[in-house]
Amino acid sequence: MTFKPARLLFALVAVAAAPSFAQNLAVVNGKAIPSARADAIVKQIVAQGQQPDSPQLRDMVKKNLIAQEVLVQEAQKQGQDKKAEVKEAIDEARQTIVIRAMLRDYVNKHPVTDADIKAEYDAFVKKAGDKEYHVRHILAENEADAKAAIAKIKGGAKFEDVAKASSKDQGSAANGGDLDWASPSSFPPEFGAAVSGLQKGAVTETPVKTAAGYHVIKVDDVRAAKLPTLEEVKQQIGEQLVQRKVQAYQEELVKKAKIQ
Repeated sequence: MTFKPARLLFALVAVAAAPSFAQNLAVVNGKAIPSARADAIVKQIVAQGQQPDSPQLRDMVKKNLIAQEVLVQEAQKQGQDKKAEVKEAIDEARQTIVIRAMLRDYVNKHPVTDADIKAEYDAFVKKAGDKEYHVRHILAENEADAKAAIAKIKGGAKFEDVAKASSKDQGSAANGGDLDWASPSSFPPEFGAAVSGLQKGAVTETPVKTAAGYHVIKVDDVRAAKLPTLEEVKQQIGEQLVQRKVQAYQEELVKKAKIQ
């Protein structure tokens, strides 16, 4: 596998702040490049599965680090680092690095546990329910139009035909109002409650109001829900909980800050 230069450059930037040790990879115009910096880049590349550790990879990393140092020195010689827009960009990058380090430390000190993940999964299963419904609907702008659609269906018109002719939901109208299989929890609360209360083949007797308008709902079929196992979604739930922790921490800090 060939490691793309653009990805390698990204890796170089990502570990630009790696610690310096006595052993150097190279010395460019008197400026040492620590071997530890190359080790960190190689470790990151290998961890991402992009390439195995090899002499060829290490040689490529070395050449890129040397080229980077040459470019940095030339840019500094030209005074590029003294320009206002460059200083601003450097400051923004510094802030990003410092913030990421702080948040990484916070997450390490406040880890998401297996118990947290299990509790979140159990709540998901409870909310999703044990049934899925094949749902159709007709969306009307007002209650009168929804009632008129119900009257047509009760009069013998096919639900699908009424949906095609009058539903305001352009995404489903052409398909006879078909919303496919879903759990009630995936819909707005009022809509989901109405779905749960219908038997197979039944249509709502009265319009169901949501923020989108007035709905006439039909349940074509009902089946047992096919939910993922805990192991299948464990990583995803863990990542979501970490994001939630970080967001809460950020909001807490902002709330405590003196902002004028």
